Amino acid sequence: MSWVHIMIVLPLLFAVFIPFLYKAFPKIHTGWFVLAVPVVIFGYLASFLPMVASGQTAMLEVPWIPYFDINFDVYVDGLGLIFALIISGIGALVVVYSIFYLSKAREALHNFYVYLMMFMGAMLGVVLSDNMIVLYLFWELTSVSSFLLIAYWYQRKQSRFGAQKAMLITVFGGFSMLAAILMLHNIGGTFSIQELIAQGDVVMQHELFIPAMLLLLLGAFTKSAQFPFHIWLPDAMEAPTPISAYLHSATMVKAGIYLVARYTPIFGGTPEWFWIVTGVGLFTLFWGSINAVKQRDLKALLAFSTISQLGLIMSLLGMGSAALYFGSGDDAAQIHLIAILAAVFHLINHSTFKGSLFMVVGIVDHETGTRDMRKLGGLMSIMPVSFTLALIGSLAMAGLPPFNGFLSKEMFFTGTLNAAQLDIFNVGTYGVMIPIVAWIASIFTFVYSIVLVAKTFFGKYQPERLEKEAHEAPLGMLIPPSILGFFVIAIFFFPNVLYDYVLHPMVNSIAPSIGPSLDYTIEAWHGWDAIELWMTVAVVALGLILFSTLKKWMWMYNNIPQSMHLNNWFSGGIRRMERVSHKIIDFHMTGYIRDYLVYILITFLIIVGGSFFLTNSFSMQSDIGEVNLFEYALAFGLIGAAALVVITRSRLTAVVSVGVLGYVIALFFIILRAPDLALTQLAIETVSVALYLLCFYHLPKLRSREEEQGEKFQPFNFIVALATGTLITLIMLSVNDHRLFESISWYYEDAYELAGAANMVNAILADFRAFDTYLEIFVLAIAALGVFALIRLRLNRRGRDESQ
Repeated sequence: MSWVHIMIVLPLLFAVFIPFLYKAFPKIHTGWFVLAVPVVIFGYLASFLPMVASGQTAMLEVPWIPYFDINFDVYVDGLGLIFALIISGIGALVVVYSIFYLSKAREALHNFYVYLMMFMGAMLGVVLSDNMIVLYLFWELTSVSSFLLIAYWYQRKQSRFGAQKAMLITVFGGFSMLAAILMLHNIGGTFSIQELIAQGDVVMQHELFIPAMLLLLLGAFTKSAQFPFHIWLPDAMEAPTPISAYLHSATMVKAGIYLVARYTPIFGGTPEWFWIVTGVGLFTLFWGSINAVKQRDLKALLAFSTISQLGLIMSLLGMGSAALYFGSGDDAAQIHLIAILAAVFHLINHSTFKGSLFMVVGIVDHETGTRDMRKLGGLMSIMPVSFTLALIGSLAMAGLPPFNGFLSKEMFFTGTLNAAQLDIFNVGTYGVMIPIVAWIASIFTFVYSIVLVAKTFFGKYQPERLEKEAHEAPLGMLIPPSILGFFVIAIFFFPNVLYDYVLHPMVNSIAPSIGPSLDYTIEAWHGWDAIELWMTVAVVALGLILFSTLKKWMWMYNNIPQSMHLNNWFSGGIRRMERVSHKIIDFHMTGYIRDYLVYILITFLIIVGGSFFLTNSFSMQSDIGEVNLFEYALAFGLIGAAALVVITRSRLTAVVSVGVLGYVIALFFIILRAPDLALTQLAIETVSVALYLLCFYHLPKLRSREEEQGEKFQPFNFIVALATGTLITLIMLSVNDHRLFESISWYYEDAYELAGAANMVNAILADFRAFDTYLEIFVLAIAALGVFALIRLRLNRRGRDESQ
């Protein structure tokens, strides 16, 4: 196992020790111990930057289940490495922020950091795994750990609802993704992503290509909150702000982006991939930006802005995938590769300014007691550092200089203009809408960015509407957003350093077929004749007009019928499913074991009996030998004893009848020359009868026959029981007639020499199948403990009742 593998599992292993550290050091915030994990991971992974910057990659293999082609293979390239650095780097800042945000006296910090480490390890596994099954396992672990993080304040109804909603939607997408993975394995005969990329032509020509693509995109869209699956993200904001800053700005919601980027070499260059990814991304960008403006809760505004920004990145990956259609050496490929460059650039930029904004919003909430912008205002002079950080993040999100968001937003406009001029995929018909939709969405992005700062920090200070007197946050809470704010500005002035070491390797990973020939210089100024410049000027001008007239057109949001809201569709669908489930459960969950046994037996009859009947597998041609009169007598005695167990009203008679059944079976073993088995059967039967008598002696008496007159004979149950017995008999006879392999009984003939046991049955149980017997004893011991616990519970309750 390599050190990269260790870095992936390190958070998961460390999570085991967090509860012990929490209890052993009650006066020390647990986050100080946890901080070392992401710092170590970030420091080690950063050592790979020179390698990927030079165009190299690393495949590190660890066999796991090689028979099924499932191995813990790690692939380190520009795409996976940068995602891993974002996960660990932002993770370290979130831990520092959490130390000052969450109080150890009021919060269950051991749970918080266990969930956080689980999520960090899962995300690292997602972005570094080359084997698709291992990637899927980590993918689902992100859903489980994010569910726990969102529901961290489980006492709140909205937290539980938000966690449930996120879990249902993302796990649904995960199942779709699993189906796509199995289809891809069927196509390429491998679970390795890199091997599938090498078989690109074979994959593209297969009949499962389109279904696999659609199912894979479904998984990506649900995780990255693309329309119409975006509805889980706003409700997930009920989680503590450190969780929102980590999951919903830098990591979890980027998992779907990563998935699309990683599989672009396989599916890119096709019209289906281009239009679905581009179309869904643009509509999500548009929908998220429009809905962000109407929000009154700061975190809700950031939630919809995140949806919008994720749509922007997704659309760029879709537009850039056209480069793979042209291939290496084509100038058109280089032109459209700019969209992929803009996607990865904005992905990094978004992690910096959105992470900073989430932390600032958390500071405002922490220091004022509210996130409602109608109660806020005038905080600029009271919280000057927080105001500065909010201004930096908001202007970067709005796409203004001198902040990194301006550079990637200009490249976004460039990508849309290039995509509109494509002469493939029928873009000429609808391509003009791409830059138009992008431009309109950018106007609303500008508006909600200004709303966030203006409504919070400008205007009149209203202390009477706040839950506590506002003041600046402590230094420890300001350091993480300040670091991110520094990168927001630094990237603007030194973007090409980031391009050489980070962006260029990421682009090469997404479009390896084109080759590392992209020669691009990121610049803030393209000249007065650049269309992107005038698009930005129009965004600012119209954005300021819309912001200044906000009250005059906000009424339009109120005119949308409630029935049109996707949240209502989701909630209504869940309620209807719950009602149907309750009806089904009430119908078949009667509380009688007899009914449940009937369900099981009917299912057995339909599935097993039907299978035997349809395949004509019943056979009774075996030579079962001569049956003498004595064996017939024993058989009739067996049947009579079984019938007596059912119809008798006396427990003593029932126990004796059960004993007779066992002894008759022992006689059959003697007749069939199995003395060891007969001795074992006699011993077990004698002990069982004695234990039955001992237990039944302490049970309450059976109801009298007069009280049982209401319980009539039920022909249906009798028919089911008779049919089941008949089917099992037929199956046994048929199996005996279909011996496909030689019996293994010969292996036990030398039991005495092999195990030193004179009784073959004992040798099989205690030696040949010792581990199986041990597990059976273990199960019985658990059952005995359960019975003992129930008896003690009843005795304790009876003692309390008598004392009262």
